[in-house]
Parts: sequence; C-alpha cells; structure tokens
Amino acid sequence: MPQKRHTVDQTVAKLRKADVELGKGKKVPEICKLLEVVTQVSEQTYYRWRQKYGGMKPEMAKQLKTLEKENARLKKMVAEQALDMEILKEAAKENW
Repeated sequence: MPQKRHTVDQTVAKLRKADVELGKGKKVPEICKLLEVVTQVSEQTYYRWRQKYGGMKPEMAKQLKTLEKENARLKKMVAEQALDMEILKEAAKENW
C-alpha cells in the first residue's frame, strides 16, 4: 500500500496542533501518536517537519513550495543549456 504524503497545509496544521499540545506539557512521542489521524507520524518525521516548516504560516509554506519548484525548473534548464554547449563545442572541434 503506497504511503500517503501530507500536503503543506496538513503539515503546517499538524505542527500548530503539536505546538498546542507541547504547551500543555505533553512529550513529543505522545504528540506523534495524536497526529496519527490518517497516517503514522514518527518522531523523525515530526522533527524534519519542525526543521523545514517550523513557525511558518500556511501561506509562507505554499510560497516555499512554489519557489522550490521554480528553482528545480531553473536548475534543469541550466543543466540542459550546459549540455547543449558541450555538444556544440564537440561539433566545433571537428570543424577546426
């Protein structure tokens, strides 16, 4: 069965809920069990989410995702352009 990935909105909502529970004095393992509504959330996942999305508002998290996608697209374009330049250099060597 494939794992379900959480959307950015779901992740931020779960982190906010975790902050409330932390304020009540609960420990991280207890909070992870509370967050297991649909899929399991391990402590490692919680800390990774905290590192990436900690303190973000949902709008900021969405903007981060769009910027990451744009960055990946631009990196791909640069790699393709560098490959094209190498091909042209190789073709030009034969002519000289």
